[in-house]
Amino acid sequence: MAHTHESNTKRIWFVFGLLSVVTIVEVFLGIVKPDALFLHDLFRLNYLNWIFIILTIFKAYYIMWAFMHLEGEKSSFRWSIVAPLVFLIIYLVFILLVEGNYVFDVFHQSQYKWIF
Repeated sequence: MAHTHESNTKRIWFVFGLLSVVTIVEVFLGIVKPDALFLHDLFRLNYLNWIFIILTIFKAYYIMWAFMHLEGEKSSFRWSIVAPLVFLIIYLVFILLVEGNYVFDVFHQSQYKWIF
């Protein structure tokens, strides 16, 4: 029983360390905003925002994997939980980018002035 406790403690510290490193990288990039990432675009969204989106999805998936104990489940059960979430997250990001771009274009190219 002591061996299981030790491996669980080691696992918790590993997950804590990994998620902390990813969060520290996100905060560092948010503070520094390197020009190479901030001033170049991919699909009208700068590289820095893409990095934030990818790292956030990675953290969400890893939290589900470790803390919801999906790593020990059957593959079909894991995919029944993960696949809809991945689809919905990608769909949400797509909708936010399309609608945000539309709102930006309306305010940028119309008579309305920015009030915010």
